[in-house]
Amino acid sequence: MVLTSTPQTRPAEPESQPTKLEIVDCDIHNYLPSPRVLTKYLPERWRAHHETIGPRSPGARFAPQAYPGAMRLDAWPTSGLPAGSDRDFLIAQLLDRYDMSYGILNPLFTGALTQTIEEYGAAYCAAVNDWQIAEWLEYDNRFRGTIQIPLEYPEGSVREIERLGRHPGFVQIGLTSRTAEPLGRRKYWPIYEAAARYDLALGMHFGTWGRNPGSGCGHPAYYIEMHTGQGESFQEIVTSLVCEGVFEAFPTLRFALIEGGFGWLAPLIWRLDRAYRLLKCEVPHLKRLPSEYIREHFWFTTQPVEEPPRPRDFDQLLADLLMDDRIMFATDYPHWDFDSPEEAIPATLPLDLRRKIYSENAKEVYRLGDGE
Repeated sequence: MVLTSTPQTRPAEPESQPTKLEIVDCDIHNYLPSPRVLTKYLPERWRAHHETIGPRSPGARFAPQAYPGAMRLDAWPTSGLPAGSDRDFLIAQLLDRYDMSYGILNPLFTGALTQTIEEYGAAYCAAVNDWQIAEWLEYDNRFRGTIQIPLEYPEGSVREIERLGRHPGFVQIGLTSRTAEPLGRRKYWPIYEAAARYDLALGMHFGTWGRNPGSGCGHPAYYIEMHTGQGESFQEIVTSLVCEGVFEAFPTLRFALIEGGFGWLAPLIWRLDRAYRLLKCEVPHLKRLPSEYIREHFWFTTQPVEEPPRPRDFDQLLADLLMDDRIMFATDYPHWDFDSPEEAIPATLPLDLRRKIYSENAKEVYRLGDGE
């Protein structure tokens, strides 16, 4: 991603020398060295199942063969482990190289959130969480974790949030952008109640692991369609959360939309507000315009984001959306479309905005630094 600024709309502050900015990476994907690693974290009931049957998710993921596992080629460590699984290599290549204060881990392997056997899915998520604690959060205190939950099994999800909600290493609850039902449905409300009770953000990540296609009209033929079309799922979920009254019921919720872009947000807000004025009688539980809920409860990461042919148009988009305090930096390490902190946000942007994007917004959303 390259954010740019038009001097006429956002005059850059003069600097006598480069300013070193704090960096929080909101999207790092850590992977298992081997599926067998989780065996020791699983209850006895599910160990044999895990080794003989294994995870079964209804979705599928595909990426260009030129990037095995969708990973950037230089992210494969010399140790022979998969990209994203060698902690020392990841730390050296990412956290240390860019002097990051924090890195938010988002494990994405094998569809942990959407297993078809509910109790196995709950045990699997718990094992992934215990693996994160033992092998990542306790290894380097710059890492922060995402609680994996069996999303379509709310009872098991709440149980896992209650088990780990007070753990200082976890800062959000993991959701996916492809769900069995729109996320505003009452089925999911126990998860939101638990998130509010433990003051945890909800991180909804771009994902192809799900029970429905990535589009409203079936499975796409090409990776470019899937990759580009993910914004459609995010729009539908944002609309559902707002219109079904989630934020009236849980006014402190914070949603981080990760790797879904936000160029689609302006027309969505325009249409929602217009429809609300015409159809307010259908949703009397909403006390404010949809745009007000969206601006208050959602944050968006920078990788990837829709970039217009004319850079000044993007700057205008930020101004129109009042988004300065709603954008968080992310690299998407170790995936092929990784964004380097040295190139993603140009120095032409005002210093206060760069500070917000690189770290301050994320520190607010994830309560980073509180009590430390």
